[in-house]
Amino acid sequence: MNVVPQWRLAGDWFDICSCDIPCPCEFAQRPTGNHCQGVLAWHMREGQYGGVKLDDLTLVALGEFEGNLWAGEAKAVMGMYLDEKADEQQREALQVIFGGHAGGWPAGFAANIGEMRGIEFVPITFEVAGDLATWRVEIPGLVVGRAEALSGPTTLPGKRVQTINPPGSEVGPGQVATWGRSVEVSTRGFGLDWTGTARSSKHIPFDWTGPN
Repeated sequence: MNVVPQWRLAGDWFDICSCDIPCPCEFAQRPTGNHCQGVLAWHMREGQYGGVKLDDLTLVALGEFEGNLWAGEAKAVMGMYLDEKADEQQREALQVIFGGHAGGWPAGFAANIGEMRGIEFVPITFEVAGDLATWRVEIPGLVVGRAEALSGPTTLPGKRVQTINPPGSEVGPGQVATWGRSVEVSTRGFGLDWTGTARSSKHIPFDWTGPN
């Protein structure tokens, strides 16, 4: 049995989903219309799996489910795109971590996946504005996801609409979610094609360690 080394991943995550704004799933409730479909993107600003560096790598997932995922009513169907610039060791490390085999928060997240339809290695562009005004991900010919920070008549200039300690955070407890709306979203692959605009989006930083 292979021993899992100490590891850490820290970076930015966001999603764009089919739910109304704000996505009820983030509050551990059933999704809008009891069905959620969307795109999730993780970018590792810094990371290490034992002696393998994982800095500046990105992973994108397409997924959907019905029912309240957090209440155990549902399991998600997913397909994943991994950054093609990752070498063989990095690809293996990311698949072990996100597959739930290395402990930490991703192990709990992976337990909510009922069907994994595949993994493909592709070029991925990921950007988050320093002031959290916008975020986007793009995979040529497959995925475009662009969102802008939510604002309104009582939002102060330069301030963000945020949730502290959300009860259904996809990246784990203790983080701050910044809310947005999609400007453009189109996904293809794994039988999970979807398009939509003005749908719910949120950015959340993550900082995970394992295997404990």
